[in-house]
Amino acid sequence: MTAVLFDFSGTLFRIEPTESWLRAALDEAGLALAEAELARAALELERVGALPGGMAPRAPMPDEVAAVWGIRDESAELHRAAYTGLSRLVPLPDPALHDALYDRHMSPAAWQPYPDAAEVLRALRERGVGVGVVSNIGWDLRPVFRAHGLDPYVDVYVLSYEHGVQKPDPRLFKTACTALGVEPRDVLMVGDDRRADGGAAALGCGVHFVDHLPAAQRPDGLRPVLDLVG
Repeated sequence: MTAVLFDFSGTLFRIEPTESWLRAALDEAGLALAEAELARAALELERVGALPGGMAPRAPMPDEVAAVWGIRDESAELHRAAYTGLSRLVPLPDPALHDALYDRHMSPAAWQPYPDAAEVLRALRERGVGVGVVSNIGWDLRPVFRAHGLDPYVDVYVLSYEHGVQKPDPRLFKTACTALGVEPRDVLMVGDDRRADGGAAALGCGVHFVDHLPAAQRPDGLRPVLDLVG
């Protein structure tokens, strides 16, 4: 393999827990909830799937959200509309909090690299292996990589909202391969979503899956990539 493509959420980084996400937005807005109410609201936000990168929705979606859910990663506007639409299913003390929650999830502080992410990316760079990040997302994740010191190890970012195409469409993986100057047969795609990230196989890329777990529960899930690359 001459290059490795990585997914972002659930692969290289993990989003903060829902309760921490809500608490940070409340603090930023100068608002407070009783602990029991905060915990209840966090559970409801999790149930409806309002946290991007968090749990998938486990509740019925409003028609207006359902209409864009499948294509939410094709533009920044659709992404925000989908997730704030889910958030608004949960009553909060100020309606402005729904946009504040969305903004919070884009901040570097909301994301934690998996424990072995830096080690693996650094080793790939030392071996001369190209690295790309291919993500279904509605916002610019580059500041997250910069803030956590991982940007120097990434050669190419291919983000769905910047191209109007989302995984598993092979075109997104092809864009990354072209940018890296490599043939798909020489590329390994690493991700946590068998459907979305597995789309790279249609292009001829190798595919390797990791488990989407809290960071503390997956300390070395990325290290097998180094053996696969050789």
